[in-house]
Amino acid sequence: MTRKLGLLGAVVLAAGLGYFALNTSTPGSTELTAPIGAASASEVDTSSVVEMSIGQEDAPVTIVEYASFTCPHCAAFHQDGFKRLKADYIDTGKVKLVYHDVYFDKYGLWASMIARCGGPEKFFGIADLLYKGQSTWARAAEPNGIVEELKKIGRLAGIENDKLEACMTDKTMAETLVAWFQENAEKDKINATPSFIVNGQLVKNMPYDEFKAVIDAELAK
Repeated sequence: MTRKLGLLGAVVLAAGLGYFALNTSTPGSTELTAPIGAASASEVDTSSVVEMSIGQEDAPVTIVEYASFTCPHCAAFHQDGFKRLKADYIDTGKVKLVYHDVYFDKYGLWASMIARCGGPEKFFGIADLLYKGQSTWARAAEPNGIVEELKKIGRLAGIENDKLEACMTDKTMAETLVAWFQENAEKDKINATPSFIVNGQLVKNMPYDEFKAVIDAELAK
């Protein structure tokens, strides 16, 4: 199963908090329904966004994963399929995986900003913690409880509280990430999560054995 992706929401300042949001939907929402804000994605310079990847640069297969930290199906993939993918293909030099953020709601944006706060070397470790703890932090009291739970995950990854606060209140980064997400999703025609681009081919979420067959077919070319 997947979560459907609708229109991109606007980046707004969350009332009284200093954190940024896409819209006011809850972590269980399935679509982005608010129109984009004052600046369109084409007016935002996204060149500063670091593309998070794992695996050898010269791997014969590149997989671009589109996922949201508030998507339960993405969490399920990361707790099973991703670990198998890493052992079978990434760690053996056959696959390079690139992670592209998708934002269904403000909480997914905040989680992404926490994951990115530790830099590329900590991103996938923090992402694992976020997906593993999704049922806890995404269901905490809104919005302060969610913020505090996300900060706990950041601190568990060794990031100091002042740095976490700075990451979560970085308006420019929030706007840039949203624009980057929109650019990527429109370019690759993404309408649900998780979705994958395997050597340029769009692949929807599927059982791991079927996903493995797609990868093996690419490796056989």
